[in-house]
Amino acid sequence: MSLDRIFKAESVAIIGASRNETKQCYQAIVTLLDEKYDGRIYPVNPREKTILGLKCYKSVLEIPEDLDLAYITTPAHTLKNILIELGEKKTAGAVVLAGGFGELGEEGKKYEDEIVNLAREKGIRIIGPNTPGIISVNKGINLIGIKNVPQGSIALLTQSGNIALNLITEASLKSQEGFSYYVGVGNEADIKFHEYLEYLTADPDTKVILLYVEGLRDGRKFLQQAGQTTKIKPIVLFKSGRSVKGSKSIGTHTGALAGISAVSQSAFKRAGIIEVNHPGEMFPVAETLALLPILKENSIAILADGGGHATIASDYLTEWGIKLPELEEETKRKLAAILPANASLANPIDVAGGTDQNPAIFADCAEILLEDQNIHGLLIVGLFGGYGIRFAKKLAFIEEDAAHRMGKLVLSSGKPIVLHSLYNYAKPHSLDLLRYYGIPVYDSLEIACKCMEALSVYGSYRREYHKESNFKLEWGLNAITAGQQIIDRALAEGRKVLLEPEAKELFRVHGVPIPTDYLATNEQEAVEYAAKLGYNVALKIVSPQILHKSNAGGVMLGLQNEEAVREAYNQIINNCMAYHPGAEIKGCLVSPMSKKGIEIIIGTKIDVQFGPIVMFGLGGIMVAVMKDVSFRVLPVSEYWAESMINEIKSSVVFDGFRGRPPSDKKAMVKLIMKVSEIVQAYPIIQEIDLNPVIVHGEGLTVVDARILLQEENKKKQNL
Repeated sequence: MSLDRIFKAESVAIIGASRNETKQCYQAIVTLLDEKYDGRIYPVNPREKTILGLKCYKSVLEIPEDLDLAYITTPAHTLKNILIELGEKKTAGAVVLAGGFGELGEEGKKYEDEIVNLAREKGIRIIGPNTPGIISVNKGINLIGIKNVPQGSIALLTQSGNIALNLITEASLKSQEGFSYYVGVGNEADIKFHEYLEYLTADPDTKVILLYVEGLRDGRKFLQQAGQTTKIKPIVLFKSGRSVKGSKSIGTHTGALAGISAVSQSAFKRAGIIEVNHPGEMFPVAETLALLPILKENSIAILADGGGHATIASDYLTEWGIKLPELEEETKRKLAAILPANASLANPIDVAGGTDQNPAIFADCAEILLEDQNIHGLLIVGLFGGYGIRFAKKLAFIEEDAAHRMGKLVLSSGKPIVLHSLYNYAKPHSLDLLRYYGIPVYDSLEIACKCMEALSVYGSYRREYHKESNFKLEWGLNAITAGQQIIDRALAEGRKVLLEPEAKELFRVHGVPIPTDYLATNEQEAVEYAAKLGYNVALKIVSPQILHKSNAGGVMLGLQNEEAVREAYNQIINNCMAYHPGAEIKGCLVSPMSKKGIEIIIGTKIDVQFGPIVMFGLGGIMVAVMKDVSFRVLPVSEYWAESMINEIKSSVVFDGFRGRPPSDKKAMVKLIMKVSEIVQAYPIIQEIDLNPVIVHGEGLTVVDARILLQEENKKKQNL
């Protein structure tokens, strides 16, 4: 059912309505009346006859028409009967304020599922539960009780009422931009984030979608929809719960689980989402994207009336990948004609006092700079807006005229201007004029730079989104009978682990070059196999109970002759029996030693929010020490597999050093993609661990492989 009937409701029932002014249900009625909601309001309370001049109904069934929306403020245990009555009234949506559902654990989740199933049976969509409510600003539907919410083009979805209040207050005090909708998403028991995104993508009143996310109930569908939405309009997101303690608090607050921070960051970026790292950046970045054109190329100019601010802004923007190109000679000539001789005509441009007596010079410089073919945006930093305060009152009128001129420049040039002003706090009229024209003004230099970065990042994404994945897994598509038989044998034996020979064989049947090795079940077989391989071999324990072989003393390397092999075999068996008495010992794998190269790790796991993910990094013991890894949500294309390799800090080692040849990046890319293929081919795979894989100048060697399987019921959940 379309969400239109919810956000454009012609009738609203306030269930649990009260005369108590401190209760949210009372405040909701007040706000609906004050903001002249033009639909019908039906308070429901069996103990009251009227509330705020409105007739009060004893039950939903007494309401004289079918309903679009219900705002339910009664306790959780009353919800079943209310939903049954709402079903009789063909109600489209119910906003459920109460907590006491999935956020409380298994019992709460069970009750939440019952409520959702009942609502679906009755054709009712649920917002929440555990939500403060919704606002549809244009329609006048305000069920929060926050008065005078500024109208605009930003749709706000949050999992925190306090965060929403903070953002709405910020917009009211500091901005020309406001909101089209607010939704307290709550537990996502029924309507999920991705469904709101789908609705808002098509909504003509919304230019930007701003999200505060603690956890996602269906992260993969969220990414799929976000990838479609960001091709049309930007999404700005702040995700909390990135620390260990923060992620634990999510389980008690929203009933959702947090994923790995690095995973979510890479996934959001890939979907074209602008992720901010501080809550103070949320509204400014969303406002900037709503007001201004994006950067058509990743290059801007900085115009400053002081060297310090210019230098700091340059540092920020350069660090974030924004180019400050050299100006065209004609641009320098025009600037030199209006600025003092000591002004800096390099980028950033420092007017060197040239505006102290005539701040209109700012508008003159802005016009010249935006005509430059190398410049696609302008950041103005320093005192503008404060010349009438700092120097002489008469300069305020000149600033106002300059503000008019700069405002028109954005429209005529199609290039964005962002302004930082030390005098923003004083609210001079010149800065109000800039906001009138859609030029955002910030008193924080870092925030102003972040906003320019957002225009750059989103502009780059819009130019290159054809490289993005749709995040859709093709389960079972490339499954091979021989591979499935390997998995089935392990399951038949009651194992959830593929032994190293089995894991390697699975990769082998999928076309991954795996060196020939042999499973020796006794000392003599070990010697025979070592001789067959020409010695210089490794022996590794094979046991379902011993996954970390080195910890158990289950690995011996570089064995050059028969005596060394015999001794190593017996030593490994003794070590492992002492390490894990009663472990089932299958024998030792006899493998040829790999030639030298760089050790890497490629692994997968099931992320709680996004499903299967893949990890890449330096391998061996380095992965635990350096933790220099990159993540991607599966599946990955060749483009994204290559980006994983280039993303890690140590990627330079693959280019060759100290006489070592460059590593075979193409072979690494192929292996990452093959891992992606195998995870999709066999949905029962829980984890893959290829560590180490040794990369050479040409090709690579999979030295060790481990595959863990899921329980059947978990596999079905992940499908």
